[in-house]
Amino acid sequence: MENRFPIEGVELTHILVVDDLDRARSFYRDVLGATVYREYGGTSSVLQFQGSWLLLVTGGELSEDKPDVTFEPPKDPQSVSHSMTIRVPDCQEAYQILGSRGADRKAPLKPEQPESGSRGRTIISSLHAPTTPNLGTLGRVR
Repeated sequence: MENRFPIEGVELTHILVVDDLDRARSFYRDVLGATVYREYGGTSSVLQFQGSWLLLVTGGELSEDKPDVTFEPPKDPQSVSHSMTIRVPDCQEAYQILGSRGADRKAPLKPEQPESGSRGRTIISSLHAPTTPNLGTLGRVR
């Protein structure tokens, strides 16, 4: 049998366990501009963002498909177990726009720095999603 993975049509969904679904959905929709695709019974929300899927869930009990795993929001707001980078053409502009929409910008933009690999130079700033300690990073595309 031929090893054909990944194949065309495969998509990745980031599952983020949140403590306040309404607040998390508002952040991803209203601040970042994600589109709400579907919602399930007040416990989860599926969003599309720039070709990626985000599944916001409130956690819960063990289930048949995960009999030994409990989904729960992070307990320590100073610890991060998942982070996403949003690569944009203009960090300055994105930083200002997202700030005007209510993004919690954890740090000012850092000046351009050499970046490892072949991507050239980058500007970095961290964002904080309000209901989880997950940090998003703005990175300049070159």
